[in-house]
Amino acid sequence: MYQFSYDDTVEESFTASRVRERAVILRSIDLLKQAEAEGVQSRAAVDALIYTQRVWSILIEDLAKPENDLPSKLRASLISIGLWMFREIEDIRLEKTKSFQGLVEISETIADGLK
Repeated sequence: MYQFSYDDTVEESFTASRVRERAVILRSIDLLKQAEAEGVQSRAAVDALIYTQRVWSILIEDLAKPENDLPSKLRASLISIGLWMFREIEDIRLEKTKSFQGLVEISETIADGLK
């Protein structure tokens, strides 16, 4: 019979969560790149923007919870990034901008941080 310490179990859960979060953000990046290629008015753009907005809605909701273990400054910074993502998504929807590049770059930075 194997015995695992609580710390080992918590560390595995934390690592698994980061892997899942990274996979979700990488999926968002793929969708955003496809949207960039197909244009702002494409179905790919609609799908990418909806997906990315949902991802950030979930992340912000989690970051805002008092039981989130990340340092408060990091949580605040990530929430600020999420709010910027929302504004950028809205600008694309309103065709104030036609570039998905900012969303892609920020998402890539976040994904790299989750490695």
